[in-house]
Amino acid sequence: MNQPRLLARVALAACFTPVLPAAQAQSYPAKPITLVVPHSAGGTSDILARTVAAEAGKTLGQSIIIENKGGANGTIAAKQVATSAPDGYTLLLATASTHGINPSLYSRISYDAVKDFTPVTLLATVPNVLVVGPNVKAVNVQELIAYIRGQGDKTNMGSAGAGTPGHLAGEMFKSSAKLQFTHVPYKGGSPAITDLIGGQIDFMFTTIPGVLPHVKAGTLRALAVTSPERSPALPDVPTMAESGLPGFQAVSWHGVVAPAGTPDAVVATLNQALSGALAAPAVKQRLMEEGAQASNVNTAAFGKFIQTEIATWAQAVKDSGATAN
Repeated sequence: MNQPRLLARVALAACFTPVLPAAQAQSYPAKPITLVVPHSAGGTSDILARTVAAEAGKTLGQSIIIENKGGANGTIAAKQVATSAPDGYTLLLATASTHGINPSLYSRISYDAVKDFTPVTLLATVPNVLVVGPNVKAVNVQELIAYIRGQGDKTNMGSAGAGTPGHLAGEMFKSSAKLQFTHVPYKGGSPAITDLIGGQIDFMFTTIPGVLPHVKAGTLRALAVTSPERSPALPDVPTMAESGLPGFQAVSWHGVVAPAGTPDAVVATLNQALSGALAAPAVKQRLMEEGAQASNVNTAAFGKFIQTEIATWAQAVKDSGATAN
């Protein structure tokens, strides 16, 4: 084949060369992004996701659409994103359940919390709070411990369900304080809170937003938060560590992850937009109202955080004996 004809064929082939991932990343995002939330609409996870997504979308120049997909402690949503195209257009709101508890809670799980995802950023931490109902007169953690020891397994602890962060925080409490009590799982936090107010159960660990109005009204009493520092939403309530249980930490959290293999440039773009959103005063204020504390980190740090969370919750799951399939 002569040289001119060869050059012509090469030039023609170049016209049909597929766009490389790097080129795709440079034009990202070219269409709306879907953020899958592993809970129903209206809860803390949903509110946080919508608040941050609306602000980040301004920077990205594209809408971030929230898709609520609850069920099976977040495993359904996690599997959907894990098997999606790694192009940055389908993301997951990762939580303490999907990327902390589930790897130990489920004997068979449909995704790998580490291998199937690329960390983008940690958005916020949400402390649990230990609250007691009106039939328990304890005003601090040590008095509650004394009350439980006096009652034995007649004391009832409620939770939003077996294997939830609130349940496992209770198991940590049981183990660290060497207590015995009965766990009563509910189908969600709201019915458990209702029974706590009504005196059917004695205490529970739950996220702050659901009980804050009741604490302020005096129908429930907050004894301690489970974070390393006090919560701005309950500044007068001590931490569990301050209450005589050093090292006690059981924090719910929310972050964003993408399918494994998502281009680095796309991840960097998302991280920058989400970090900027978390710095916006209006977003900070909304998160604070939900008892959440903004906490953006780089992708490497978030990846290490997830691995630490898996190890931390694994011990709590083991102590609880909880399993799910």
